Amino acid sequence: MTTTTSCDAVADRQRPTDSPFSAASTAEEVLVGLDLSGRTAVVTGGYSGLGLATTLALTAAGAGVIVPARRPDVARAALHGTGCRVLPMDLADPGSVRAAAGLIREATDRLDLLLAVAGVMATPERRVGPGWEGQLATNHLGHFLLACELYPLLAAAPAGARVVVNSSAGHALTDIRRNDPHFRTGYDKWLAYGQSKTANALFAVHLDVLGRGDGVRAFSLHPGRIITGLQREMTRQEQVDRGWVDAQGRVVGVGFKTASQGAATGLWAATSPLLDGLGGLYLENCEVAPVCGPDTPMDDGGVRPYAVDPEAAARLWELSLAATGAAPVLR
Repeated sequence: MTTTTSCDAVADRQRPTDSPFSAASTAEEVLVGLDLSGRTAVVTGGYSGLGLATTLALTAAGAGVIVPARRPDVARAALHGTGCRVLPMDLADPGSVRAAAGLIREATDRLDLLLAVAGVMATPERRVGPGWEGQLATNHLGHFLLACELYPLLAAAPAGARVVVNSSAGHALTDIRRNDPHFRTGYDKWLAYGQSKTANALFAVHLDVLGRGDGVRAFSLHPGRIITGLQREMTRQEQVDRGWVDAQGRVVGVGFKTASQGAATGLWAATSPLLDGLGGLYLENCEVAPVCGPDTPMDDGGVRPYAVDPEAAARLWELSLAATGAAPVLR
């Protein structure tokens, strides 16, 4: 699919900031010296993998963190002693998302940070809600609905709010499948994952357009290659065949990060003063990512133009409003 927004215009927005951090930076290093006392954050998936590393770093810096969790009992055990509030939420269930948003609105009158970290990858075909493809529903539509439901709290943040959405280098697998986004004519688990990650990036682009007048800025990011619970739907042999782990499950792939390193870019997006006045950008390795061409290997980094195209983002926003029945943030 072609878009009318030029690649040059997209590339011009994706300018580096001269960040002092890198792919090797950790969550703790990104937040060193920052006092987030008085700030309130919501972290989806904030009790395992990258989400747990994100939550622990935020609480150590003084932030109050709310963690909506599909497995609240597991979340409470993982976060015991942190002071985090855990509440139930299943991103694939619109009713559950709305109920969780209601509980968050009862708990706070403003929200400084929303970090959309939860996700699934390469799952077997699943239909959820009104027949939605499961990865698009969980990774994108659930977070879209949550952000819309919480938008008044974000707009009420006195110093402005940031929304940070975990995308992935997997967005390079496919643009949005406009004619068949729910894979009704044949399911491919990797294309479904890639589409959901493109959707994550485009969501941040248009949310930033709509929210900047209220001080709400949004970013998407690739956290890097990390072995976490995200791979739980893949067999050990699949991971071995991809060169990620050995037969015992030990990480052997080159370029893999720790969970703390994987959480660093999201925390940089949430807090860095270098991003003040900016938004709608795709980040990686604690920096704004360059725009890459269609033949660039996925693992070489960068963002495909279609994943940060404003017109494509606006179209996806309208499709997502229609699918979820969310109240429009702004028109």
